[in-house]
Amino acid sequence: MRNLLFVVGIIFIITAPYTGPLYLHERASAQEEGIPSYAKWGRLAILETEKKYPGANIVDYLHIGKEEIDENTVEKFKLWLNADNREFGVLITIEFKTETDEVIEITFEETDR
Repeated sequence: MRNLLFVVGIIFIITAPYTGPLYLHERASAQEEGIPSYAKWGRLAILETEKKYPGANIVDYLHIGKEEIDENTVEKFKLWLNADNREFGVLITIEFKTETDEVIEITFEETDR
């Protein structure tokens, strides 16, 4: 139950301020209001992880960082999951076009750390 409340809380924090995609002018105002620029991508990381690991409980969430490569941006996250009596980490990398937010690739890598 505690894990469920934790996940619901994370999802609420990430998704509450948004009703749709953020565009360039909206990003600036969102950052001024204290909403992290990576929140949209964190929400996507959680949703895609839930698809890839159905039935797993997400017990922790971490934004690792952001890297800009030419015309693209890469956001990196680490989620800690509990599934089938084991806990493990999943590193999620989301690469997207900086100007349009078009997702290019999402990768997952399991880790025990």
